[in-house]
Amino acid sequence: MTRIAAFLLAFSLSAHAATEADVIVYGATPGGFCAAIAAAREGSSVILLEPTAHVGGVNTGGLCFSDSNQTVRSTVMGLFDEWHARVEKDYQQRGVKLPYQVSVKDHTHWTYEPHVAAKITQEMLDEAGVKVLTKRVLKSVVKSGTRITQIATRDGDFTAKVFIDGTYEGDLMAASGVSWTIGREGRKEFGEPLAGKQYPKAKMAMSGIDADGKPLPFITTTDAGPEDEGDRNVMVYSFRLCVTKDAANRVPFPEPANYDPARFEILRRYFAQEKRPHLLWDLYPLPGNKFDANNGIGKQFSMGLVGACNGWSEANEAGRAKIWEAHKQYTLEMYHFLTTDAAVPAHIREEYAQLGLCRDEFPAYDHWSPQLYVREGRRMIGEYIISQRDIMDDPKKDDPIGVSSFPVDSHDCQRVGTNEFVVDEGTIMPQRMAGRRHGYPYHIPYRAILPKAAECDNLLVPVALSCTHVGISSIRVEPTWMILGQSAGIAAALSAKQNLAVQKLPYPALRERLLAQKQVLELPVLPDLPPEPKGTVSIDPKTLPGIVLDDAQAELKGPWSRSSNFKPHIGTGYVHDDKRGDGQSLAIFHFKAPKSSRYDLRMAYSAHETRATKVPVTIQNGERKIEITVDQTQPLPAGEAFRSIGRVELDGGTETTITLSNTGTDGFVILDALQLLPINN
Repeated sequence: MTRIAAFLLAFSLSAHAATEADVIVYGATPGGFCAAIAAAREGSSVILLEPTAHVGGVNTGGLCFSDSNQTVRSTVMGLFDEWHARVEKDYQQRGVKLPYQVSVKDHTHWTYEPHVAAKITQEMLDEAGVKVLTKRVLKSVVKSGTRITQIATRDGDFTAKVFIDGTYEGDLMAASGVSWTIGREGRKEFGEPLAGKQYPKAKMAMSGIDADGKPLPFITTTDAGPEDEGDRNVMVYSFRLCVTKDAANRVPFPEPANYDPARFEILRRYFAQEKRPHLLWDLYPLPGNKFDANNGIGKQFSMGLVGACNGWSEANEAGRAKIWEAHKQYTLEMYHFLTTDAAVPAHIREEYAQLGLCRDEFPAYDHWSPQLYVREGRRMIGEYIISQRDIMDDPKKDDPIGVSSFPVDSHDCQRVGTNEFVVDEGTIMPQRMAGRRHGYPYHIPYRAILPKAAECDNLLVPVALSCTHVGISSIRVEPTWMILGQSAGIAAALSAKQNLAVQKLPYPALRERLLAQKQVLELPVLPDLPPEPKGTVSIDPKTLPGIVLDDAQAELKGPWSRSSNFKPHIGTGYVHDDKRGDGQSLAIFHFKAPKSSRYDLRMAYSAHETRATKVPVTIQNGERKIEITVDQTQPLPAGEAFRSIGRVELDGGTETTITLSNTGTDGFVILDALQLLPINN
């Protein structure tokens, strides 16, 4: 061989040589980028590969009102806490106050703009020395026995000692020959009462069938199948849009490509029979006079395109692009319908018409979020499968890599329509955890992110981890995935350093490094809730001391909706204003205090991040008038049904009125009950 030929051969081989690292993470979701940062901080060389051009998943793609309402804030630490603290510091340095902001030590809400989240994410990756490569679509995986030796992408090949699948969909896991499943299990498979089909208590009393006997558009089925059986449906996807009413920053919504008003006949029927119509999107306030627009919680129709996400995880790049575009066009069509169609109440048309996209967000994507909110994809069948039992009955594990306490919370999986009714099936709301808090702390074991050793021994899967549909309905939020990603990154670095199979990594060594990176591994000790009385009454107001004013005693003016979903509650339930904030809902109590005294005024409500933070309450006693506001996102004292909201002076025998309204409120206003306890001097 001549020197020239040898040189050309060597050049050819080097040109096609795989790029090497100790750890390669495929998928730059929040779980993925936390895995990359954590591994790099352990001293590993790390490459983070992302199949799209977007880094950060939904954390930088529009989800700006963080799903951080874990029951126990102190367990949500590590990189999740650091990331949010740095976002917060960025605003503080610029003198910007965050909506819903409270102290760093105990805050339960974080809000931020997408471009700020993206800035902080990139800074942390750069500081850790992570090499980030985008547009690296996975083509194939090469294995030697049970070890991945190389992965090929559309733009380069890569090799590492340990790999991490950080995708929402479990792409690397599936391509590596690891067992997986998708959809919902039947109730008998893991003994899960929340498995199978899940229906709300009430169905919409309207037909979902057209004049020819065919299902209307957006009806996914006329027969959901046996209630106790599973299927391959996943919970609905949607966008988390960043929108604004600020004219200086507002960009009008684009016109939908092929708008057909007939497609929205189901919504016309809904508005025709709905007595209390309200906005179908949830809008969470953000800095910069913006809103995070989310698929409406508990709403029958919203921006989620029910049923259309099935097949996303299994699809190739072109297939996903088609599904992504279908979701975008549906959202645009729905917005156009809600702002132009005469069937929509005028106040709703006007409210939506004020909204637009943000000029300073996602400029490379015409201000539209590049990230579809993939709430659920493939799930690995690994060394340990997390089920409902692990979340609600057996929370402690010997090999924890994090603590989760988000409620079991699945969005709709299908929309069923017949001649008599329409119902969204698949929603598992937090209140179904009867006798429990809305979220219950439980361990995520290391085994749940491990493939079976016989299938692959140098892969970790912290996002599409091993669990049931009920399990992922609790695990699926970004804080939990960030915690699991960080733990996976640490485990990958240790396994690479010691040249060990990930299943052989000694847990004590892993635990030591998890704690060093500020992960929380101990289950908190929480006081038990008092047992819920049997029957329709949750807590009988007649058994409570002082003056108790149940919602059933109130004079209700304007629209209110009744519910009994969140427990415990006083009496047979409570009412709420459907999150309208329009000042039209009033609740007035009339009573006379038996004696003149100072009273501790207490309120019963179900605390949740979607509640209003400034509920106006006015107390009028003779000439004396007091006005206060109540933050209903604040939790009640442990084990108690009421929270003190103020002290009032009342003259005995004089009529007192207490008025609660939804004027200018920013979330659901809950009216359950009030209690006045005399204060003894």
